Amino acid sequence: MADDEFFIRRTREIIQEMQIPLIDEQVYDDCDIREKNAIAEVTFEFEEDESVIRGFLGLADYFQTVIIKKKEEFYIPHSSIVFRLTNS
Repeated sequence: MADDEFFIRRTREIIQEMQIPLIDEQVYDDCDIREKNAIAEVTFEFEEDESVIRGFLGLADYFQTVIIKKKEEFYIPHSSIVFRLTNS
């Protein structure tokens, strides 16, 4: 579990550093991300390499969208593509 805590804490730090809007449990009661309706789903897996987090967040910056946090995963919704960042 310590790895999950480090993953979430480090991801939040980088989100603040890059000034990307974050929508998490503090903002909403319930969030339903419909991955099955997406044309493509791209998954990034964090394995102790911070460049994976920065690459994922770079997409949010590029598409000028928000990051959605649901449990221990982060999502970027864009058009009909869902990008997901998970801890391995």
